[in-house]
Amino acid sequence: MSIAVKVEGLSKRFLLGESIEHTLSSRAGDLLRGKGLRRSAGREEFWALRDVNFEVAEGEAVGIIGGNGAGKSTLLKVLSRITPPTEGRARVKGRLSSLLEVGTGFHPELTGRENVFLNGAILGMRKAEVARKFDEIVAFSGVEKFIDTPVKRYSSGMYVRLAFAVAAHLEPDVLIIDEVLAVGDADFQKRCLGKMGEVAHQGRTVLFVSHNMAAVQKLCARAVWMRDGQVAQIGASEEVIGAYIGASSPGENRVALRPGYLYEAHGSDAVDSDAVVTSLQLLDMNGRPLTAAGTFEALKFRIEFSTARPFRSFSAVLQVTTPDGVTLLLTSTTPDQQVAFSVSEGRYVIDCDFERFPLAAGEYLLGLGLAIPGVEYVWRNDAVCRLHVEPRDVFASGLPPASGRYLVATLHRWGSLQEHNAFDVREAHGG
Repeated sequence: MSIAVKVEGLSKRFLLGESIEHTLSSRAGDLLRGKGLRRSAGREEFWALRDVNFEVAEGEAVGIIGGNGAGKSTLLKVLSRITPPTEGRARVKGRLSSLLEVGTGFHPELTGRENVFLNGAILGMRKAEVARKFDEIVAFSGVEKFIDTPVKRYSSGMYVRLAFAVAAHLEPDVLIIDEVLAVGDADFQKRCLGKMGEVAHQGRTVLFVSHNMAAVQKLCARAVWMRDGQVAQIGASEEVIGAYIGASSPGENRVALRPGYLYEAHGSDAVDSDAVVTSLQLLDMNGRPLTAAGTFEALKFRIEFSTARPFRSFSAVLQVTTPDGVTLLLTSTTPDQQVAFSVSEGRYVIDCDFERFPLAAGEYLLGLGLAIPGVEYVWRNDAVCRLHVEPRDVFASGLPPASGRYLVATLHRWGSLQEHNAFDVREAHGG
């Protein structure tokens, strides 16, 4: 089987606190003085990648998973030749198309039409080839009405829809997709996953980075789990996702959590972003910490987050999924995107209260998001931590509840028992 992507001993080092201007001026000065290049003294080194090794076969779809700051995006930037490795090498066979950031390769002053041809040229396509695919690209993106509008007036969702449409339709040998697919509505995300599956079935190679474990498991037969810049595990998607989810358990955190805390950002998790979730707590209605949830118990999830700039429209999102990625609960501070709140730069706390928590006993995944409603996620992680729900006798049977027999418990009411004949007579007479 031919190898499309081969990564050997790949490492990438950054110097913390050193600006580009400082780096260029100091290196230029060293060269002019004849000293050659030297390592900056007093600068702390950070290894975003450390001795990464794996192979991807032609026509294979491989998911790359891991927490925020695990090195996933740095790996893709090295593969895309955006940044060089410090050590090791990465080889890609054939034409590569990558979508790593919203509007990658787009010029804001040009129209959508002009950017399709520009981006196609950047990807190595001839004008006739782009023209042949143009109508299909625009139809897939859903921005037909605005194709002759400068893209600087596009929303982030419109940007990424057009950018993905170009990248996916220009027949690359290797397609690299980062988590930008979190931008856009559910219908577009579904079409993107379908297109990526189609690309893989056509014999081309897909590398897919996502926090959506269900999407990774559906699209990719194999997965690579990144942790602290290293490969933690490679194998069948189901096995690797299971191991990754298991490592997200509060009891297995690398840093001990305070009582009631399900998640606290630390180290590489505290990523530089316009907004970031800093912690998640599980509390009772009086604000006391809980160690676990219980079916039909009154409880609250307290989300703490910080913003680095003002947002006129902002929302928080909470979701609960099964370990294999089935979403059981999804709630937002802006239901149906009708109401939103504004925030300034600073730190905030918001509670999501449940008078009776509806999930049955078992292990679940909690996901969190911070979003501009109807536009894009500013921060998102579909597997922040695990949630343990303890069994409760919700049927008042006096018997120990059996875990795993059902997933959702809802409030409901049964009517009184009536004889069948009497019921039929009453129905016949309109009673």
